[in-house]
Amino acid sequence: MATSYSPKDDDVHQHRSRKPDNTAFKQQRLPAWQPILTAGTVLPAFFIIGLVFIPIGIGLFVTSNNIKEMEIDYTGTETDSPCHKCAMNGTWNTTCECVVPFQLEQPYEGNVFMYYGLSNFYQNHRRYVKSRDDSQLNGDKSSLTNPSKECEPYRTSDGLPIAPCGAIANSLFNDTLKLYYVDNGTETEITLIKKGIAWWTDKNVKFRNPTGDYNLSYIFTGTTKPVNWPKPVYELDPEEKDNNGFINEDFIVWMRTAALPTFRKLYRLIAKKDSLAPTLQNGNYTLHVTYNYPVNSFHGRKRMILSTISWMGGKNPFLGMAYITVGSICFVLGVVLLFIHHKYGNRNSSTEITN
Repeated sequence: MATSYSPKDDDVHQHRSRKPDNTAFKQQRLPAWQPILTAGTVLPAFFIIGLVFIPIGIGLFVTSNNIKEMEIDYTGTETDSPCHKCAMNGTWNTTCECVVPFQLEQPYEGNVFMYYGLSNFYQNHRRYVKSRDDSQLNGDKSSLTNPSKECEPYRTSDGLPIAPCGAIANSLFNDTLKLYYVDNGTETEITLIKKGIAWWTDKNVKFRNPTGDYNLSYIFTGTTKPVNWPKPVYELDPEEKDNNGFINEDFIVWMRTAALPTFRKLYRLIAKKDSLAPTLQNGNYTLHVTYNYPVNSFHGRKRMILSTISWMGGKNPFLGMAYITVGSICFVLGVVLLFIHHKYGNRNSSTEITN
């Protein structure tokens, strides 16, 4: 069978060719540097890493140990705990109060940070992390009345949209913690600062109240509170009117989910007032707890943490130990390799010369 030939067939074949262009980059002819690992290059690297990492690790470890920190567990599962009665009878709709005494053996200088901590609470669960509406939290009015479907099953309640919607907001930590200093049987309340605990970007960019000419209660008309909340979002802080709604700092701190099941979140600040007197002097203290947050259902624990900070942040001995460990391993490997090179290196060199 005869076939016709056309010069265009060669042009089409050349056009469809997958051969890379004849350039140094596409044909991999660029000059390359391949390091040759010898004793003269490897041994100094090991010793330098060891001599640099070990002092850094010692500095970080000493700095971390100088940070003062104290944890008070007030879960109440133990029968002798002051909060045992509250823990056994506590639900989302009940309120109980308990007092936990403790003692500070050393004074706390500088600003003191007060945290609440939870254990066995998996805020990193995929469905939990997605259960929120960022448009609603940013003040979008259409999302206020029509929340995202990601918030299910905490999207609506009794036919009304929930504000704020989602599982994260619904599980907001709502224990109230107050700190008192006890001197000869007299309790003096420690001033706790509730503002300045949230990230600036969260407070001013990610979280905003819906705009309007009326008060917040009118703006949130047509919505309902989350199922587990005792009051609506515009009444979270009865003392500070500008700390209500979606810009409430306790709410903002909670909405930044934790990566691990055991975590802490900033609750209050204790500012240093007198340059001579310590912020918290050593002695007896009491922690007054309004026990609202039940944890028995997921076998969790609750604690209050008092901590100072340094230039490297909070207490973290692992970072210093990691530097010391890596530096020590590198230094030991350098010594071992130096011994091997000194013992067998000359023998190999003489053998090569003989050959």
